[in-house]
Amino acid sequence: MLIRNARLADGRDRDVRIDGERIDAVDSGLTADSDETVVDADGRLLLPGAIDVHVHFREPGYSHKETWRTGSRSAAAGGVTTVVDQPNTDPATTSGAAFDGKAALAATSLVDYGINGGVTPAWEPESLFERPLFALGEVFLADSTGDMGIDGDLFASAVDRAAAADVAVTVHAEDADLFDDAALEGAGDGVGRDAPADRWSAYRTPEAEIAAIERAVEVGTGRGATIHVAHTSTPEGVDAATERGATCEVTPHHLFLSREDLPELGTYGRMNPPLRSEARRQQLFERLADGTVDVVATDHAPHTITEKEQSLTAAPSGVPGVETLLPLLLEAAREGKLSHERVREVTATRPAEIFDLPRKGRIETGMDADLVLVDPEDAQSIRGSDLHSNCGWTPFEGLCGVFPDLTTVRGTPVYADPDGPEATLVDDDGFGDAAGRNVRTDR
Repeated sequence: MLIRNARLADGRDRDVRIDGERIDAVDSGLTADSDETVVDADGRLLLPGAIDVHVHFREPGYSHKETWRTGSRSAAAGGVTTVVDQPNTDPATTSGAAFDGKAALAATSLVDYGINGGVTPAWEPESLFERPLFALGEVFLADSTGDMGIDGDLFASAVDRAAAADVAVTVHAEDADLFDDAALEGAGDGVGRDAPADRWSAYRTPEAEIAAIERAVEVGTGRGATIHVAHTSTPEGVDAATERGATCEVTPHHLFLSREDLPELGTYGRMNPPLRSEARRQQLFERLADGTVDVVATDHAPHTITEKEQSLTAAPSGVPGVETLLPLLLEAAREGKLSHERVREVTATRPAEIFDLPRKGRIETGMDADLVLVDPEDAQSIRGSDLHSNCGWTPFEGLCGVFPDLTTVRGTPVYADPDGPEATLVDDDGFGDAAGRNVRTDR
């Protein structure tokens, strides 16, 4: 394939030739061979495919919420070409056998993937570390979906094992001792969008996150481990991680939503860690824009509408987001709040650097041809009914996003807008049929 007349994130106009799975050339005035498919970008933006280092595709055990097939289709339609799945499935990915079972299901993925190993009191590190793990984590320091929270001693032991194996540790940092139980008194009244979801935000306090980040990073870096803090929801948490030598990610829901949205969202806005004040949301976005934040990842955690239509104390935590990650950031760029270079950095370049993916994250000769072609001015309203996750809803309903026209994984088109100029490159439903690969076995 030859993509002509594309604009890169740094503003350069270039042609990009793909040979097999790799980028063969990035230059001006490239001439098409007779057997090449030619895509005229016509000045549209060409980005490296996004790497979402935090998804929950729910298989095995919860396929009514999401499957590797539906989750990866949603990823491809949003311009995400690599995902990293977390361990809180059923069974949890805490042993070599559980890893193998999940890897067999992941073979249906349209996009490339990594699989994280998890930690529980009953985990089997010997067999787990024999497998091609992406990282150890999400290591839960407080219970969330799957009840995998662990204590400080087990965390320290797990960090030692990971450091010895040269495996990064991704941490869900909340200190349950600092939760405000009084905030949930009477919170069972109302269901779904009528539930008092602000109580959940008051319950899982900012202080619980900040203190847990400080301790986790101190323990981890003190043992020579690479620590990455997941879904950091407060500006103080970002500072606590980055100033102590860890990397951190923030989510789109913490960047674009706040407690002010909870009266409309109800239980659809319940997640861990919860939404914060509007002031903290703005400060978090400032840290994204100024370069402090390393990665934007989604914590894509779908639940069905039936599951969310319960009381605040009964509904599960989590929101979908893999398909709207790049569109929301590109809309922020369209509005002048971010540069395209910054979008590229937090969705592709930095994730690849932090987690040692040497052939991903950049548009350069020799790199995997994971590419996203998008009209940066084509803003669309986000509707859950238009997205491809199994759960059928989105917390970003009605916000604007800039969605891809074409997504390729290692040179193969996996998604094209059915109404766009590249529609003929895929099937009638907009999707190709490329098989994703584990990025830890293909470096």
